[in-house]
Amino acid sequence: MAAVDWFAQAEVAAPAPAAPRRRRPPAARPTGRPAASVRSRRGPTQRRVRGHIVWMILFALLLFGVVAVNVAVLRAHVAVSRLDDERARLEARNQALASALSAADSAPRIEAAARRLGLIQASGGNTSYLDLTAGR
Repeated sequence: MAAVDWFAQAEVAAPAPAAPRRRRPPAARPTGRPAASVRSRRGPTQRRVRGHIVWMILFALLLFGVVAVNVAVLRAHVAVSRLDDERARLEARNQALASALSAADSAPRIEAAARRLGLIQASGGNTSYLDLTAGR
């Protein structure tokens, strides 16, 4: 098929016949029964429009809920990150304090402080022990 054929006039079929128009129902007969209600043509159209509006409102509320949940999760994540940073800072401070305590409690430091005060280490022969449990 050549490209020229694509742009050629296509054969057009005859238009479809128009649907027969409905006639209005006859006026109510005086049989004692109330006349059947006649539906207006606007009813279904208005109902369809209202239905679309209801669905759009529901969809908008759903999207608002999703955004609200995402904002709440983001705020919670920020709070957790802040707490993690504080925990890491406190752990580092605790390690520094433990190191300072260990250095203050060490035997060489205590011996150096005793020497500065003029104390000397007792010899093994001059050491004696008291038994404090004998009096009980």
